[in-house]
Amino acid sequence: MGRTLILTDDLARAERLARNLGADGDVALHDLYGRASPPAGAALVISDVSALTSESVRRLREALATVRGPATPFLALVHGNLGRGEIQATALGATRVLPASVAAAMLMNAVATMTGGRIAAPAGTLRAQAGEARDAFALMFRADCAPAPAIVETGAALVNRAVREAKIRDWLRVVESFDDVTHRHCLSVAGLAAAFAGTLGLKDSDSRHLVKGALLHDIGKAKIPLAILNKPAPLTPDERLEMDRHPALGHDMLRGETYDPLILSVVRSHHEFLDGSGYPDGLRGRDIPDLVRLITICDIFAALIEARPYKAPKSVHEAYAILERMGPKLDADLVRAFGPVAVACETPVRATA
Repeated sequence: MGRTLILTDDLARAERLARNLGADGDVALHDLYGRASPPAGAALVISDVSALTSESVRRLREALATVRGPATPFLALVHGNLGRGEIQATALGATRVLPASVAAAMLMNAVATMTGGRIAAPAGTLRAQAGEARDAFALMFRADCAPAPAIVETGAALVNRAVREAKIRDWLRVVESFDDVTHRHCLSVAGLAAAFAGTLGLKDSDSRHLVKGALLHDIGKAKIPLAILNKPAPLTPDERLEMDRHPALGHDMLRGETYDPLILSVVRSHHEFLDGSGYPDGLRGRDIPDLVRLITICDIFAALIEARPYKAPKSVHEAYAILERMGPKLDADLVRAFGPVAVACETPVRATA
């Protein structure tokens, strides 16, 4: 890719950002409050401004008018309130918006995607890739606000790439080591969704859509009391009623944002069954979109093979047999199509001498 230009109000922070990009010096820094004019000819413009005040927005607008061509991508890093910053950055014409706190590999992936470059591999191993995805999910899973679409997009790209480059059983093994039960479950479902997309031969855009739905499917649990969410024992009937509110809570969180209707359907309807016995709306058959049916299968399978303080994990064979026995509740064709994914989750038995 060509030169990257960082527009900043803090040169020391921008220098650290440039090092994180690993661009081998092919980065120019411009102090928004300095006297010099910004250099022209950038292939990518990044803004890294600590506070988008009226003055900084004015200066950014002037700088962008000078350095940005019609096809030049513009990545805005937001400090502080992400929702407000996203609105301001979008008004400035940002191609993409990310929180300034994103991990280095997430930032590198975003930059590589925007410039048509090769997505950089996080330092090290599948564990590092899964750690980046966990960082992205931690930014999403907050009770005080809906997750920014940019973070969900980045998280989905990380999961898709990791599962494409590794085996699904290895992804599940790494994710299994994470502490937080909800993080662990949603990343497992996302990995299974990515593997399922590959088995079904979905194109990249559909695969990303599926994985985004998987990452967000339990977002309503961010509003469930932690005493219930992390209870190391089966839930009481009253606690189960509270837990069962999470699809509607998640839907309410997201519906005022820019998420498309299919993603909203995944969040609200991933516990619906084709025979009408699910919740929260008792949907039947055609009322349940294919994307939701796919996520439901991944969700149930992940829950069955996961260890919890109050239950031992099912084997892959047992979990898939349960899916088959659920009969009219699930889409039988999709359950059959999921078979190779389930098999790929098995840990091979080592031969003994």
